Amino acid sequence: MHTITSPSGSTFPYYYKGGEIHSLKFGSFHADEEALLDVMRAEEEFISRPNRELRIWVDLYESQLTDRVLVELMRSMTRAHEHIIRLALVGCSFKDRWRLRLLGRKFGIGFPVHVRYFDDPEIAKTWLVSETA
Repeated sequence: MHTITSPSGSTFPYYYKGGEIHSLKFGSFHADEEALLDVMRAEEEFISRPNRELRIWVDLYESQLTDRVLVELMRSMTRAHEHIIRLALVGCSFKDRWRLRLLGRKFGIGFPVHVRYFDDPEIAKTWLVSETA
């Protein structure tokens, strides 16, 4: 299979420790909310195209996670849910995790699959390709 570049600049497919994962590079947008939301929408369309289920890790480092961004992240992952089997969020502070839960309850949305939070991308990728949830 040949590799391509996704809208956020990730190599697809990306092989790690014998498994295939997809990285959503939503980090380093700082306060540029509109640019982040544009990339988020483009990635949603991209991951919805393959006829397979994906293990996804989301890089959120150095992006300002406003309520609007967090709600759209949950909605985007919900719309693409049939293509996601595991989801790892990397760089999401404890406060942002708490806000995600509150916003999910407020808007009646959530992540379509079990999500795990990580500070270290290598640990996140290892979990994604592991056999145990």
